[in-house]
Amino acid sequence: CRLHGDHGHHGHRHGQGSYRNSGVMELYTLPDQVTQPSKRQEDLTSIDDCTKWDIVTATQHGIIDRCKELIEAGYDVRQPDKENVTLLHWAAINNRLELVRYYISQGAIVDQLGGDLKSTPLHWAIRQGHLSMVVLLMECGADPLLVDGEGFSGLHLAVQCQHMPIMAYLIAKGQDIDLPDMNGFTPLMLSAQKIIGPEPTGFLLKFNPSLSAVDKLQKNTPLHWAVISHNNYAVHLLLKAGANANVQNAKGQTPLDVAYQMKDTLMIHMLAQQRWNRNSRIFRTIVKYKLPLLLLTSCLFIKAIGYILDMNSDSWLLKGVLLAFVFLVQHQITRECRIIWPRSFLPCPWILRHTFAESCTSGMEYIPSDFEPVFQISFMLSVVGVLYYFYKTSRTDPGYIKVSEVERKQNIIKLAEAGCLDPRIFCSSCTACKTFRSVHCPICDSCVTRFDQHCMWTACCIVNTGAGNHQYYIGFLVFLSMLGCWIFYGTAAYWSSHCETTFEQDGLWTFFTQIASCSPWVVYIFVLTFFHTLWATLCLLVQLYQIALLGLTSEERIRLLVQNKRCKHTVSLRQNPFNRGCIQNLVDFFQCRCFGLFKPNVVDWSKQNTKLFEHPKASSFQYV
Repeated sequence: CRLHGDHGHHGHRHGQGSYRNSGVMELYTLPDQVTQPSKRQEDLTSIDDCTKWDIVTATQHGIIDRCKELIEAGYDVRQPDKENVTLLHWAAINNRLELVRYYISQGAIVDQLGGDLKSTPLHWAIRQGHLSMVVLLMECGADPLLVDGEGFSGLHLAVQCQHMPIMAYLIAKGQDIDLPDMNGFTPLMLSAQKIIGPEPTGFLLKFNPSLSAVDKLQKNTPLHWAVISHNNYAVHLLLKAGANANVQNAKGQTPLDVAYQMKDTLMIHMLAQQRWNRNSRIFRTIVKYKLPLLLLTSCLFIKAIGYILDMNSDSWLLKGVLLAFVFLVQHQITRECRIIWPRSFLPCPWILRHTFAESCTSGMEYIPSDFEPVFQISFMLSVVGVLYYFYKTSRTDPGYIKVSEVERKQNIIKLAEAGCLDPRIFCSSCTACKTFRSVHCPICDSCVTRFDQHCMWTACCIVNTGAGNHQYYIGFLVFLSMLGCWIFYGTAAYWSSHCETTFEQDGLWTFFTQIASCSPWVVYIFVLTFFHTLWATLCLLVQLYQIALLGLTSEERIRLLVQNKRCKHTVSLRQNPFNRGCIQNLVDFFQCRCFGLFKPNVVDWSKQNTKLFEHPKASSFQYV
C-alpha cells in the first residue's frame, strides 16, 4: 500500500484484521500517510494540481472540493472501481467523515459490499478502528449484523482487531453478544482462541455472554478453545466467570482432557481445581466463612511454629527440618485453595495472625512481669485500636463506581456519539465512565474514586474521599506502630530479666545466641514485630507527607514521578491544583472543624466528571 494508487486497498483484499486457519493473525494496516497525513503529504497536496486527480485519489486524501466537482460533473457515486470498491468504502477506511456524509446525501448505498472479502464500508471502518466513522455510518443506517465474505459481523471484526471502544459501542447499540459467525463461533470464542491477553475476553465477560455455547463443527466451548490456544489469561477469566470444565466436545473430550493431551501442566492444575463442585454445601460454607477458616488455619501454623521453636531439643537441624516441613504444608494448602482464597487476599489474614500471636505473647510473657499499669493500659489500647481500625478499613466501602447494565450502555452510546469514548473517560475494564481522579484497580476489577492504593494487608482499596476509608487506614498504621513499639519495650524487658547475658559484656554474637536459646519464640515474635513496625511506620510517614504537604494520593504521586522522568517539562509535586497548604490539607483530609475554627473543603469526587472539571493545571493529574 503506497500513497498513490491503492490506499489501504490491499489490506481488505487480503483479509486485513482477519485470522486464517493456521491461527496466525494476518493484519495489514494502512500506512500512516493515509489516516494521518505527514507534512510531506500536506506539501504534496498543496503543490500538486488536485484538479487533475481522479475521484478515488481525491477521496483517499479527503479533497472534498475535487470530489464534489467530479460528482456534479456526472460521476455516479455508486459506481465501483475495477476491484469492486466504491467511493464510500475509500472514505470509510480513511475516516473521511465529511465525504461520507456527502456521498450518502448523493445516493451512495450504505451497506454496499465491495472488495475481495465482500465487506461493507462499516466493516472497513471497524477493521481500521475508526469509532467516529462507525458511529456516523450506523446513524446513516448501516447494519452491523451483515457479514462479510469470511462470515464475520461487525462485532466479530472488532473483537479480532481488539478495538475495545467499537466493541462497547456495538454491544450498547444492541448487537447480540452471542451472535455466531458462519462457523458457529461467538465473539467470546474468537477472543479465547485468537487473542492472548486479558482483553477483550475480560471485556466481553462483563456483558454476560454464554459460556456454554459451542461451535458448529467441533462443538468446542470457549473454554475448550482457550485451552487449545494455550491462552492462560482466557482460561483464568472463564473459570472465574463460572465456565463448566466438565462439558464434552464432539470427540467426548473435556477441557481438562484437552489439557492432558497437550501436556500443559499449568492448564491441568487450573482445570483440576474445578473438580470440586462449586454448588456443594461444603464449598459454599468455606467460601462464606473463608476469613475465619483462614485465620484458624493460620493460628494452627503459628502454634506449630511456636511448639517447634520451644522444643527441649538442642538440635537446630531437627528444628529447621520441622519448620521447613510446616512452611511446605502451608504453601501447599495455600496453592491448592487459590480458587477459594485469592492470592491478593492472603496477606490480610497473615498480618492478623501475626498481630494475634504478638499480642498473646506479650499478654502471657510481658504484662505479668510486674509492668507498670501505664504500659498495660497502653498496650491493650493499641491492640484494640489495631483491630478496630483494621475492621473499619477493610469493611468500609471505598467508593467503587457502580452502574447498572442499562446505565452502562447508555453512557457508552452517549460518549461514543459525542466523540469522548477514550481511555481518559471510559474504562474498558469495568465498562464505566471515569470520574475525575478515579483509577481502575486491577485487583478489585473496578474503578475507584480518588484512589490512593490497594493495600495488601487489609485486602481492600484505600480511597481518599469523603465516605472513603483513608482516615481509618491512617489510624490502623498509627496503632500498629504503637503496638510494635510497646512489644519492643516488653521484649527488651523480658530479655533483661530472663536471659543471663548482656550486649556490653558478651558481645553481639554471644548475646544473640543466648537470647535465642533462652526463648526462640520471643526472638521470632521480635523479628515479626520489627518487620510490621518498620513498614507501618514508613507508610505512615509517607502518607502524612503526601496528605499534608502535597495534597495528593499515592497513585497520583507515583504517576507524576514517572511522568517527570519521561517528559522534558516536569510538573512540580508541590505546585498542584489540590495542594491548599499544610494546615488546610489536614483540615480537608480529617474534616476537622474545631467548633467552627476551620472550614474543610467538601468535594464529592464521585460526581466530578472528567469533561466538566476545569482547572489550568488539572490536565496533568488526570491519568489514563
